[in-house]
This record gives sequence, structure tokens and C-alpha cells, in this order.
Amino acid sequence: MRIKTRLIHGGIEGDPHTGAVSVPIYQVSTYKQDAIGQHKGFEYSRTGNPTRHALETYIAELEGGARGLAFGSGMAALSTILSMFNKGDHVVVGDDVYGGTYRVITRVFSRLGLEATYADTSDGAAVEAAIRPETKAIIMETPTNPLLKVSDIESLSKVAKKHGILLIVDNTFMTPYWQNPLDLGADIVYHSATKYLGGHSDVVAGLVVTKDAKLGEELHFLQNAIGGILGPQDSWILLRGMKTLGIRMEEHEQNARTLAEWLEKRSDISRVIYPGLASHPQHELAKRQGRGFGGMISFDVGSAARADEVLSRVKYFTLAESLGAVESLISVPARMTHASIPAERRAELGITDGLVRISVGIEDVQDLMEDLEQALSK
Repeated sequence: MRIKTRLIHGGIEGDPHTGAVSVPIYQVSTYKQDAIGQHKGFEYSRTGNPTRHALETYIAELEGGARGLAFGSGMAALSTILSMFNKGDHVVVGDDVYGGTYRVITRVFSRLGLEATYADTSDGAAVEAAIRPETKAIIMETPTNPLLKVSDIESLSKVAKKHGILLIVDNTFMTPYWQNPLDLGADIVYHSATKYLGGHSDVVAGLVVTKDAKLGEELHFLQNAIGGILGPQDSWILLRGMKTLGIRMEEHEQNARTLAEWLEKRSDISRVIYPGLASHPQHELAKRQGRGFGGMISFDVGSAARADEVLSRVKYFTLAESLGAVESLISVPARMTHASIPAERRAELGITDGLVRISVGIEDVQDLMEDLEQALSK
């Protein structure tokens, strides 16, 4: 079954009891048992809910894993993953990760005794040099947020296996439509499903898939114990939204590629970052590792003042946090998504005050180009 077909027919289809084509919303907290310990697969909705189970089965199949788990947000998903580790454990984290990832590790889990070293995951030697005897995992994004650096998942999986540690990959930007980290050797893949998987700016959710069943059981124990689950209504919204993931991702990418090529020709922009451009340092790796390049672009307009001017003039790009929706979104990472990262650290990474990030939507690309033209030219 090819991926576009799998998006429509994968996982659990419909309702065998009524013949409903769509999986129903099981808005229920508890379930009748025939006797103590004798139930029909569900006993309490924190532990398992039929609608959530359908979503978890679906994402596991799309990512090629053994177990899927659905959470109330991407941060709930990551926090549950991090809860696998103990006081004194150490993780190597990508140096260009989402600001919320940096925040939860440095300001929450650090208080519980989890240590972290930040390394450029596009440099395998730098990652290996950061590994200690107490290291338990490598946590990475590819492409990264917001600098869109691409890391070699297969190569890093070999490093992880060599040291007996986990490789955990945030696949939010690429989605299982373009990239499958588990097939490349990762142990855990997770998503902020709020973004491309939901795709319509109407749900907050997180999804996790494990390569093997044992790891999946460990995470399910933590999911049930901590309780940051996704409710049935939001599970159903995700199931519905993901049916159109393929056609949306193709349109996102086609528009992004067109805009990136156009932006790269402009003399008033100092750099354009998009993995689909031949000028991107890891373009060949991105082409080899995935089936596409995604819909995210970052470009530098030179200063915070000019970034503010551009953001005040755009008409079709909505100034907002988040990404991956049908509408185009625009933001300044240094003051929005990555504001929790200290200024000196942002400067080291290259997240300048003039760096603008756009999540390219599925509008007519000519309208988007004209909108950016008038915003940049005034």
C-alpha cells in the first residue's frame, strides 16, 4: 500500500458495529466490565480510549513502528519521553531545537537531575564527542527549528547503537509523508501533531511512535501514570485532518520551493535557508534521506526593525506562533518561538534578530509572492 492510500485506508477503519465509515468519537471515561478484570479491551479512558487507540494505531502504521501513543500536546509527548530517564542520566540534544524543547530540558528536567549537552547534530563527530558513560539518548530534530539544518539519521543511529543509547527524532517538520526516521534507525519518533498532521490550526496534540513493542510498553506505562493523554474529540480531529496530509504536504512544498527560489534571487535578503535549495549545505543529504523538503523557510532581512516592518505589512501571512497549517504563518524566532533561549546562545547559533521564519501555506503561490514583494519592497 503506497503512502497516499495508507493515509486513507491505514489503521482502524470505520465502526464494525454500525458500518460508520468514520471512527466514532467515544466520549466516555469508563467502561462496563463483565467481571473483575474482564472487559472488552478498555477499562478507563486515561489508559485507553477507542478513538485515541484508532489514532495511535494509525500513526504507528504511518511511521512504520510497533506502538503509537497520543498526548495532549507535543510538549506532553516529549516530557513523557524524558520521564524515562533517571537522576544523573545525560542526554545529547541538538543545538538548534524548538525553544520549548530547550526550556523543558534546561528549566524543568534539569531540576530533577537530568543533564544535557547541546551539540550540532549535523556534525556526527560533535555528537559522538558529547556522549558520556551516563548518556542515555540523542534527541534531535531534522530539519531543525528554525535554521533548518539537516542531520544524517542513519549515521547517528549507528553512533547511538555503538554506545547503547536511544536515538529520538522530532519529525514534526517533515511528517511521515516525507520522512520515516524509524526506517533509518531511530528508536523513537515524535511529533507536535498540532502542526502539519492536524494541519488546520484547530487542535493541540502530540504523537509518539516506538520502533519496538517493549519500548512502547514502557512509554504507555508512563503515559498512563502521568496522564497527559489526548481526548477523544481531538483524536478524531487529528484522524480527519491526517487523511489529507499527502495532498497538503505536496502543495506546501511546491509553494515553499517557489518562494525560496524567488527569495534567493533578492539582493535585499542576506540568506535564505531551505533544504530544497541546491545552496543548502545538506541539500544532497535531505534529498537522499527524505522524499521531499517540507514547507518551512527561514530568511534574514537584516535587522529587527526591518523584520517588524515586513510583519506589519504582510496580508496573507498571519503573524502567529505555530506552523504547518493550511494558511501561511510568519514569525520572528528570536522574539517568539525561541525567546526562551538566551540572547547570547541565539547569537552563537545564528538566530539573528532579523531572521524571519515562514510556514508556507497552500494558498495560490502568486498571491504569496506578491504579498512578500510589497512587504519587502516598501
